[in-house]
Amino acid sequence: MVDQHCGSAAVNFGVERVLGDEQTNNKLPGDRVAGLHDMRQSLIACLCLVAALLFTVKSRGDDPMVVLIANPSVIQTSLSLETVRAIFAMRQRTLADGHAVHVFVLPDGAPLHEAFAKKILGVYPHQLRLAWDRAVFSGTGQAPNEVATASAMLEAVASTPGGIGYAYRSELTNQVRVLDIE
Repeated sequence: MVDQHCGSAAVNFGVERVLGDEQTNNKLPGDRVAGLHDMRQSLIACLCLVAALLFTVKSRGDDPMVVLIANPSVIQTSLSLETVRAIFAMRQRTLADGHAVHVFVLPDGAPLHEAFAKKILGVYPHQLRLAWDRAVFSGTGQAPNEVATASAMLEAVASTPGGIGYAYRSELTNQVRVLDIE
């Protein structure tokens, strides 16, 4: 139903059906128009908020700053997010082609490590550390290879067949490959 009391046509959201005829008959037409105007303003504000969130929130793996890197010997050009999570949680030790994976990480407090863990893997660095410690202490696995700096990460991945790590896109060299995350 269209309410003609507004300067522009406003959709009547069924106020009469919700409140009952006796309540809507007691209201002046101006009150209904003001109520619809407030409702329309709230709806517009909600839509703007949703639109802003859609344009500012990026999906995992879309961060242009942090990328997954691999040794050129790694045949795959992309890995699924689940595979990347399993590799960095040290639950998956080989790639789909059967070659061993050698995982390199930075210390827990390094900004690059935090960005990779949060933005790409979707976990906090301490959660990764807990998974690694649990595997080491239970005897079912081992922790990844830890390097001290981002440049050491690039060198380690570049010189280790099957090496996988992460880097800032701006610091990439031609000695490593970027793997896409699906």
